[in-house]
Amino acid sequence: MGKATTRVILVLSVAACAAAGFVVRQRILSKIKCRRALAVLEEFQQSCATPLTLLRDVVDAMEAEMIAGLASEKGSRLQMLLSYVKNLPTGHENGLFYALDLGGTNFRVLRVQLGGVERRVVNQEFEEVPIPQHLMVSTSKELFDYIAAELGRFVATEGENFHLPAGQQREIGFTFSFPVKQTSIDSGTLVNWTKGFSVADMIGKDVVATLNEALQRQGLDMRVSALVMVINCKLQ
Repeated sequence: MGKATTRVILVLSVAACAAAGFVVRQRILSKIKCRRALAVLEEFQQSCATPLTLLRDVVDAMEAEMIAGLASEKGSRLQMLLSYVKNLPTGHENGLFYALDLGGTNFRVLRVQLGGVERRVVNQEFEEVPIPQHLMVSTSKELFDYIAAELGRFVATEGENFHLPAGQQREIGFTFSFPVKQTSIDSGTLVNWTKGFSVADMIGKDVVATLNEALQRQGLDMRVSALVMVINCKLQ
């Protein structure tokens, strides 16, 4: 092997060692920077964390405001709505039940046959009905008579898969997705309309009583047993 070849090999070896050393140094520096960055992030996280004592104070303050809001209408900065539901479903419910959801340019009707713990939901049927625009700005009688008539048509299609015990009246849950001041499980007065509705003579009226009267005019042996409000409605 000549001297020139030996020099080349030595130069290449030194270069390789230098390169390897550089790579190792860069990796060490990268790890150090990473540790420093993680330390900064951990310190930032700790400084931003809400102390447990402060969180407990916030919970106590919210609870106090909620209690005050439920005690009186203007007793709190939080607008609270009383719930008149005293019992939750147990799974033992049996029978035929209807539901009506009025909350926009369409309303939905549903019937469900419940079979208790063993059979749960035996059968259910659903229908969505459009509301003509002129009824959204007409009178309460015209609007609710239309709803009751469509509900009556839906009830008339009740098939053999649905069974109402003899002598029992059909019950319906009424979801009313507008600002309402509820006064019991089956009563509540309309505060104001939203979503394009403007039936002036309905303001301040009991929406459940109005629907029940319309059901009677349609000859339906049915009553509203529960009024369900949508909690994101803003009282104005």
